[in-house]
Formats: sequence, C-alpha cells, structure tokens
Amino acid sequence: MMYGLYSNNWGYNMMNGTIGGIMMIFFWILLVIFIVWVVKEISGKNSHTNSASNSRAIDILKERYAKGEIDKQEFEAKKKDLS
Repeated sequence: MMYGLYSNNWGYNMMNGTIGGIMMIFFWILLVIFIVWVVKEISGKNSHTNSASNSRAIDILKERYAKGEIDKQEFEAKKKDLS
C-alpha cells in the first residue's frame, strides 16, 4: 500500500487536521476567557475591600464627630478626603 498524497486515508487526515485546528482555537478562546475572568475577580475584590474600608473610616469619623472630638468643619473636610 502507498501512503502519502495518493493514500486512501487523505480525506480522514484532512478531517482530523481540521477538527484538531478547531479544537486548538477553542482551547485558546477558553484560556483567554478564563484569564479575563480571573483578572476581573481579582480587581473586583480589591474595589470591594477598598469600599468596605472606606465605609468603616466614615463610620469612625461620624463617631468622633458625635463624641465632640472634631468639629463640623474638620468632619466635612475629612469626609470629603475619604470620598
């Protein structure tokens, strides 16, 4: 039997190569989607953490103002800095 260009398996090899190429493209698309998702998750957690710490800082500022430790002008200035 002859193998190569004149082989009867040429159609099978062409189909196998095409499916392999499609699978490779599919793999890379999934990999890029996964990387984008990971980056979004990491950046989303950082912004959530910053938001929570900012909220806590404003709560402390309100407590200090309520206790009379700072006056209204200082309260407003510090609140503006935190926002």
